[in-house]
Amino acid sequence: LSAGCSRRPAAAMSVVEHVREMAAAGLHSNVRLLSGLLLTMSGNNPELFSPSQKYQLLVYHADSLFHDKEYRNAVSKYTMALQQKKALSKTSKVRPSTGNAASAPQSQCLPSEIEVKYKMAECYTMLKQDKDAIAILDGIPSRQRTPKINMMLANLYKKAGQERSSVTSYKEVLRQCPLALDAILGLLSLSVKGAEVASMTINVIQSIPNLDWLSVWIKAYAFVHTGDNTRAINTICSLEKKSLLRDNVDLLGSLADLYFRAGDNKNSILKFEQAQMLDPYLIKGMDVYGYLLAREGRLEDVENLGCRLFNISDQHAEPWVVSGCHSFYSKRYSRALYLGAKAIQLNSNSVQALLLKGAALRNMGRVQEAIIHFREAIRLAPCRLDCYEGLIECYLASNSIREAMVMANNVYKTLGANAQTLTLLATVCLEDPVTQEKAKTLLDKALTQRPDYIKAVVKKAELLSREQKYEDGIALLRNALANQSDCILHRILGDFLVAVNEYQEAMDQYSIALSLDPNDQKSLEGMQKMEKEESPTDATQEEDVDDMEGSGEEGDLEGSDSEAAQWADQEQWFGMQ
Repeated sequence: LSAGCSRRPAAAMSVVEHVREMAAAGLHSNVRLLSGLLLTMSGNNPELFSPSQKYQLLVYHADSLFHDKEYRNAVSKYTMALQQKKALSKTSKVRPSTGNAASAPQSQCLPSEIEVKYKMAECYTMLKQDKDAIAILDGIPSRQRTPKINMMLANLYKKAGQERSSVTSYKEVLRQCPLALDAILGLLSLSVKGAEVASMTINVIQSIPNLDWLSVWIKAYAFVHTGDNTRAINTICSLEKKSLLRDNVDLLGSLADLYFRAGDNKNSILKFEQAQMLDPYLIKGMDVYGYLLAREGRLEDVENLGCRLFNISDQHAEPWVVSGCHSFYSKRYSRALYLGAKAIQLNSNSVQALLLKGAALRNMGRVQEAIIHFREAIRLAPCRLDCYEGLIECYLASNSIREAMVMANNVYKTLGANAQTLTLLATVCLEDPVTQEKAKTLLDKALTQRPDYIKAVVKKAELLSREQKYEDGIALLRNALANQSDCILHRILGDFLVAVNEYQEAMDQYSIALSLDPNDQKSLEGMQKMEKEESPTDATQEEDVDDMEGSGEEGDLEGSDSEAAQWADQEQWFGMQ
């Protein structure tokens, strides 16, 4: 509403002014009913309301539809309102002023045409019609664009891949609002140099006390967006240690995400837990947290986290992803697929949802569809190694070793020679007998950089197992387990100990592995195999019991198959294939 619009006594107010008052008071359902009736009256008697009054009624009615999330209907009414405004502008130019004082407040209180266009663009984004949203906002002259219009345009341009236009719009937001931090992140994500972004905020930093941290903040997120995880972690830690920014949930969430990207899952979980304790209603980043818990076999914790997030909001992707991780690591891939698709429906930019759906598709044998999802994840997060890992796993699953090698080499060159990229390249080299020696060299380099990096230890152990160098493998695994405890490492150590006839310690290692992840099938199999070898009579009896129990388990499996079919049907119903 116009700032010049003042309230008149109720008795002197027109019916349109009453509608305006109710709209301003947030009485949307009341506005919808009354404006709908008044618009019907106007349709039956065009002389009943002036063109400006009809314009107002259409806008307020459209606003109430927007509030009720009836976006397509709202767009229709906003379009009619703009047509009415165009006709009103023509008549006001032609018709001379009558000198009627009562008409002055009316014209002052007309809803802004630019605001109407912004609301239309919001409707189009909710309807996933981004091209229409861009078209309507592009039609607003640059000088008339408010910061929120430029911000929406910047985000839409970025999503559409129009990077130059997106940068221009973000810069315009910062010119008008130099402390718009999300616009700063937008520019950094589009490879604008941190120094250039910082220069746009330098005046406000120098003129306002206690804002000296902002230049360091910009520097930290510049490192984030260039994939320099180590320097990003160090810079954010230096910020987080400052007394004024200690225990900031956003900084802790960023730290957790960076540790995750760097492959330091232990510290990542620790930081997510700290953030969650500070803000029990936190949703952002909880999808990654849920994924990490699921990978560790803490499925009960994942289930509890999913329930808690659904109680906070089911309109965000994160609860659906967390639930999907629980299903995926419970080997219920069809359900994981449905939940991942639902998460993408809520947020098409959710990288974790794309990875979940891609992994489910891959495990269901739908590799080509999985590849599409991993490529989209890479487009959205080009500095996240797990996106490339998913794609490379798909290539290896379909025996496309050449494509996997090309991708692994590109990642190595793009993200630099660190323990993670070296291990990823070594993983592909292990698939080809010709490049076994190269794999060994790469893994040695990775372990020199980070002796505790679990993926590198696992791959080196795999190589030593092929070469039957079990003593070397045992030494490697004991060294890796000196400062950490991991289910897979304990299980592989158990396998190696069996190979050198150290059965009692092997049994201990399998027990530790199962205590860390009770669902680890390979540890269970290793333990059962040893028990059978130790006691053939007991083993026969156990087999009989297993057969009896097996009939019950088979029923459970059949139930899970029918459930899978049910979820698959729902997936088709929701059009999520």
